[in-house]
Amino acid sequence: MPRYDYRCRSCGSTFELNRSMAEANAPATCPSGHDDTVKLLSTVAVTGGAAAPRSGGGGGGCCGGGCCG
Repeated sequence: MPRYDYRCRSCGSTFELNRSMAEANAPATCPSGHDDTVKLLSTVAVTGGAAAPRSGGGGGGCCGGGCCG
């Protein structure tokens, strides 16, 4: 289940909630009981290596064929 970060506008606390994606924008109550909260944009952690370049083929550009520079 996705985890979403929220901040309470009343007391300034930041908290997390595990919710389904369908409930992500539903109102959230802070741990202190305040209803004036806002969902924060969260960063996404990406793991793994960078994609290896493909061998053989053009030189890039918009179509990959080397015609555009």
